Amino acid sequence: MASMLAGCTPWPQEFVDRYWAAGHWRGNTLDNLLRGWALQYGPRTALVHGGARLSYANLNRRVDRMAAGFRLRGLRPGQRVVVQLPNVPEFVITVFALMRVGVIPVFCPLSHRASEVPELVRATQAVGYVAPSTYQGFDHTAMAADIAARWPFLRRVFTLDAPGESSPYGGLTTDPSGCQYSPLGSIDAAPEQALAQSAAQVAFFLLSGGAAAAPRLVPRTHDDYAYQARAAAELVSLTENDVYLAALPAGFNLTFGCPGIVGTLSAGGTVVLAEDLEPAECLAVIEQERVTVTSLVPAAARRWLDVLPTVEADVSSLRLLQIGGAPMDRATADRMGPEFGCRLQQVFGPAEGLLTLTRPADPDETVLTTQGRPLSPDDEVRIVGVDGKDVPDGEPGELLARGPYTLRGYYRAPEHNARSFTPDGYFRTGALARRTPDGNLVVTARP
Repeated sequence: MASMLAGCTPWPQEFVDRYWAAGHWRGNTLDNLLRGWALQYGPRTALVHGGARLSYANLNRRVDRMAAGFRLRGLRPGQRVVVQLPNVPEFVITVFALMRVGVIPVFCPLSHRASEVPELVRATQAVGYVAPSTYQGFDHTAMAADIAARWPFLRRVFTLDAPGESSPYGGLTTDPSGCQYSPLGSIDAAPEQALAQSAAQVAFFLLSGGAAAAPRLVPRTHDDYAYQARAAAELVSLTENDVYLAALPAGFNLTFGCPGIVGTLSAGGTVVLAEDLEPAECLAVIEQERVTVTSLVPAAARRWLDVLPTVEADVSSLRLLQIGGAPMDRATADRMGPEFGCRLQQVFGPAEGLLTLTRPADPDETVLTTQGRPLSPDDEVRIVGVDGKDVPDGEPGELLARGPYTLRGYYRAPEHNARSFTPDGYFRTGALARRTPDGNLVVTARP
């Protein structure tokens, strides 16, 4: 792990050896895994967005050509690019294309604005920014121009569509500060020879969900994330017949890899990207595309339940509905299975790593009242009191974890890391939890 990006904390060698020996880490980058999926599932539908459908072979081809285009625009391995896109095919294509060049995507929620994005660019020293030119009335290109004027390392802005007339540089390719603006669709070139990369390197950055004045950046490596998505896909028995609906932002950990987008692609299934996240729209898409699996946060689940009786949508194709992101109240949990006619799965999955899930075969009471058990046999979990000592089962305390897909430190945050990690490498999640007698976790509060 010595080759990991400067500012990131590697796993100690004894843990690297353990995770390799167990077969969790397999040394394959996410973008190279996509090459394999394209060969295995070529003509099958990988992505759906509205009326657009993209096969595995075409997805990989688009990624190849965009990666070559990014290289022509001067992007180099190890650089960072902030990606702030809605749930569109270009999100998946861009992220995999950047990884294929060795550039590190920084996932940024579309809801972030001028109070968050400039600081994210500064913290990552991002050389590029990918976003809509304008979206739902907000001018991302104008914001990018302001950021480029402040931070001279930002020199490439790629817009989902051509910069609009409202953009200060709508008619120019380069602004006075030297920042270049390009429609994302123009980033296209003949594919080049594959770049040899280490799967121990950082694949992308997620943002921590905890409240903080400055962004806390979560480095996820190819090895750790490929394992998380694959293991989660196996746990819920995903197959090429499954259709996963991204009904939360694609850049959320729950949506991207629990098993989400990456896990579905690994199984040869179809990912449906819902750009309009309104419940009625999502329910209509479930009927139209015969969606089998999706993921929601509790607030969205309650909204879906509220509109389900008024929307005449056939949701009988659903077999699994994941709920994560926050503790779910029992009343909502009780309604999910009967009203949607599918199995409920509760999930605790912060961006930092530890993933706990109820199992499809668990008793109803376990599914309704707990967040299940850790994904990996090598996940190590502790629940400690204020004195830092382990508490007995049934007693509440702070949830601590370490494992093959749980970070060992935030990016370039030594002071924060000193508070957030124990000397022996356990991540202090900040979540309050208790362990039931049968080994399931009940997360009562998240940070």
